[in-house]
Amino acid sequence: MSEILFHYVKVFPTTWAYLSSLLMIGLFFKFNRFWSVRNADLMLLILLAPGLLLAHFGQIKVGDAQKKAKLDAATPPSSTGAVGAATLPAPGSKIDPELKQGRDIRWLGFLWLFVVGILLLLRLLIDPTMVRRPLLEPNLSTGGLTFIGCSLFVFLMANVITSSNEAGDVATDARVEPALNEQDPQDPLADESRQSHGPGYLLLSMLPKFVTMPISDHEHAQTQGLNTTAKLMLILSHLLIVLGMVTIGYRHFGNLQMGIGAATMYLMLPYTALMTGRIDHAAPGALLIWAIACYRRPLMAGICLGLAGGMIYYPLFVLPLWVSFYWQRGLRRFILGLICALSVMVLGLAISHFAGVVIPGVAAGATFLEKLVTMFGIWSPRMSGLEGVWIDGTWDPIYRTPVIFAFIALAGTFAIWPAQKNLGTLLSCSSALMVAAQCWHGFGGGLFMAWYLPLLLMTFFRPNLEDRVALKVLSESWFPKKRIDAIAAALLLAVGSCYWLVNAGPRSLL
Repeated sequence: MSEILFHYVKVFPTTWAYLSSLLMIGLFFKFNRFWSVRNADLMLLILLAPGLLLAHFGQIKVGDAQKKAKLDAATPPSSTGAVGAATLPAPGSKIDPELKQGRDIRWLGFLWLFVVGILLLLRLLIDPTMVRRPLLEPNLSTGGLTFIGCSLFVFLMANVITSSNEAGDVATDARVEPALNEQDPQDPLADESRQSHGPGYLLLSMLPKFVTMPISDHEHAQTQGLNTTAKLMLILSHLLIVLGMVTIGYRHFGNLQMGIGAATMYLMLPYTALMTGRIDHAAPGALLIWAIACYRRPLMAGICLGLAGGMIYYPLFVLPLWVSFYWQRGLRRFILGLICALSVMVLGLAISHFAGVVIPGVAAGATFLEKLVTMFGIWSPRMSGLEGVWIDGTWDPIYRTPVIFAFIALAGTFAIWPAQKNLGTLLSCSSALMVAAQCWHGFGGGLFMAWYLPLLLMTFFRPNLEDRVALKVLSESWFPKKRIDAIAAALLLAVGSCYWLVNAGPRSLL
């Protein structure tokens, strides 16, 4: 951007967190209704920033300390023949103070995100009971919001285009040398746990992640290959998120300004600026928001949810909620779309496996069945090599098991509660499950905010949607009547043309 804008410098994450928080208050805070739910929701969103920054910069501090330790260990002996004093700490030895401080800051950030996530979960669970929802529009006109939103999008995507890919997944990676993690270097399970980011689509790990904001004084190594593809996917994913939110506001809320306002707030959040370069964040978020946007087309909604579930596994837990919504009408179309999407992803995984495609972090001898198990997360909860609030040396991972069971119980409860499902419950309950997944996500849980933020913002901005139930908004047939007429006319025209070519056509040309 400095080639286009004179002396343009990327904004530091902490600076943008302060500025964006003040900007959100100015645009969306209702000063004439101080004690309102909208203002409380806005404060909850702003509270996400401190935890995000603590976790992010704590990880940066840990990474710098580890690199310094490795450089010191690689220093050749001095001229006197003595071995350099700075070596890698042996397992059980005293940890470098800078490394310990970085780990403490990082864990404090994840703990902050865990607590704020619980508050957001409670807010979303009571959302279906909030019937009176007064229209609280943003403090800026539709044109002003559109201008700010477009400007933010251009600058964010410019950062993606001009960014370099991360060396080792700086934002969330805890995969370090065995000595630094105080683990046995001969333990293959420890190495496997460091190389895994949990269940999900393994081909997604082939795409690089990009640094879109300045985080340290050194440059990250830039590699070629999939950079262009990853950047195009990132831009498309963020564009789909924004367009999906605007579409929901215009088509389903009947209020274009609310849709544009929610999309602008998403682009304004510190998280969006900091994690713009994470395709594993943005792509599932785009699919989830478009599943809501296409809820009147069960086939398309099933395809979107199937792709999201196959990509990161966790959206599969929203299926009881969505099946309950479509139970009276549209269930077969939804299931068909879901199965088709998952089948395509399994087919892609099979093709890559038998073609010998090398996937980073996956053993060369891994079977197709093992990759399929990873895609659908069919394994017992891991107790080592975890990240986030469950990282080794903090909370005992055994307590993660009841959290997982509580999450599964919550997902199953949504099949019967609320009794009458509508668009509002789809929004709030789907978002609630994605927030709850962060609490037991063992590989950076709390940072994957794009999975729920678009849904969360649409929940905060939504009007009363109790009348948007499947029986009222879905047609009995698979296609709308006008589309059926068009398809029938096209088929008749095709059949007539074939009949003419086979019979009358040749004779008429003689």
